[in-house]
Amino acid sequence: MEKVKFYFDFGSPNAYLCHKVIPKIEARCAAVFEYVPVLLGGIFKLTSNQSPATAFAGIRNKPEYERLEMRRFIDKHGLQAFRHNPHFPINTLQLMRGAVAAQSAGVFERYVDAIYACMWERELKMDDPAVFESALADAGLPAAKLLELIRTEAVKSGLMANTEAAVAAGAFGSPSFVVGDELFFGKDRLRDVEEEVMRRAGAPAAPAP
Repeated sequence: MEKVKFYFDFGSPNAYLCHKVIPKIEARCAAVFEYVPVLLGGIFKLTSNQSPATAFAGIRNKPEYERLEMRRFIDKHGLQAFRHNPHFPINTLQLMRGAVAAQSAGVFERYVDAIYACMWERELKMDDPAVFESALADAGLPAAKLLELIRTEAVKSGLMANTEAAVAAGAFGSPSFVVGDELFFGKDRLRDVEEEVMRRAGAPAAPAP
């Protein structure tokens, strides 16, 4: 079974949209997406990149097209639960350290689902410590344990190592995917990711809905 590395940061709405579509891809091509939490701000710093909101701010028609493309993706995949977070951009350092902590605590999948919902469905200000702690409790996650782990050097260095590994693999933003040694960036490359998985398995790609 082919493994696909998925370098993600909760601050990316496009990574959220990928997260919602990934289970169908896994089912179609018998692949496993390995979620790797990274700090998007760290990737930007290491690659001299910047967020699309900043990079495209002065370009006529580009931001409007990006919003149109996102709407098309949402409609195609039936992701109407998505909401633009009014607090965007949000500092995701605590959230991403929390993801590494959740891996250690054995609650990673539940944590990812809960935080993505809080960010891009419930529209919460997740860089507010009180909101973050309340969200953990609401999701039935071990809030006290996770908050303790977030402060440890092991978690901090783990997130840094993930971020550096993503850049070493060629990533410059999120969502990024690696199949073997092939890098793919953005939600619009998910079909290419699926085709590469099937190519490596020696099977024709199944038609995407």
